[in-house]
Amino acid sequence: MTDKLKTEDKFTYAEAGEGPAIIVLHGLMGALSNFEATFNFFSNKGYRVLIPELPLYTLPLAKTNVKNLASYLQDFLSFKKIDKAMLLGNSLGGHIALYFTKHYLEKVNALILTGSSGLYENAMGGSFPKRGNYEYIEQKVRDVFYDPKVATKELVDDVYATVNDRMKALKTLSIAKSAIRHNMANDLPKMTLPSCLIWGKQDGVTPPEVADDFYKLLPNSDLFWIDKCGHAAMMERPTTFNQILDSWLTTRKL
Repeated sequence: MTDKLKTEDKFTYAEAGEGPAIIVLHGLMGALSNFEATFNFFSNKGYRVLIPELPLYTLPLAKTNVKNLASYLQDFLSFKKIDKAMLLGNSLGGHIALYFTKHYLEKVNALILTGSSGLYENAMGGSFPKRGNYEYIEQKVRDVFYDPKVATKELVDDVYATVNDRMKALKTLSIAKSAIRHNMANDLPKMTLPSCLIWGKQDGVTPPEVADDFYKLLPNSDLFWIDKCGHAAMMERPTTFNQILDSWLTTRKL
């Protein structure tokens, strides 16, 4: 995805396609490339797809939280002159989408959540990463996926570098604490917009019961399962993910 990135003003992002806007929001340890298959598929299916690089490690520590990341999304939409968009989020990205929707409901015409935080999640599979221990980090990254081979050395190296950077580690912790503070359970019943939930049956970070709770609490939601799939369905099972989402968008006339 790096060859598709452009930087304008304070924003670095990828953009392709024309049509209704889909804003893709990556997770805490998630690169934009995690969504490459989805980005390519929908930008060729009549949608304008944008993936902003979220400022997870560039905001001041005191402002590194879900609230300010949602404000950044609002700034991005204003900068791109997008009045209304569908929000597609994985993990923390889903949480940002939900928080944004709570405060700017009129700017969102659909939610697409996959392995979203916002209700409950196991941070890095249950505990904060141990710094300095490469094998431990490698195992934790593998645990995110059903198929451990998806956790490439490049991916493990990126996470290892993040947790061994003191400031990045502090900001990761700040975001994780913020996610717990901003539990969305009481807000979801008020979000009556179409919502698509696509979940890996073997998600160990936001387990299947989390998807069930989202489905119960979001009044206009549809829930789809992908078997033999972990926390990042769009990355681990991209073809199935894209087919499910494409069919849902068609059915919902979005």
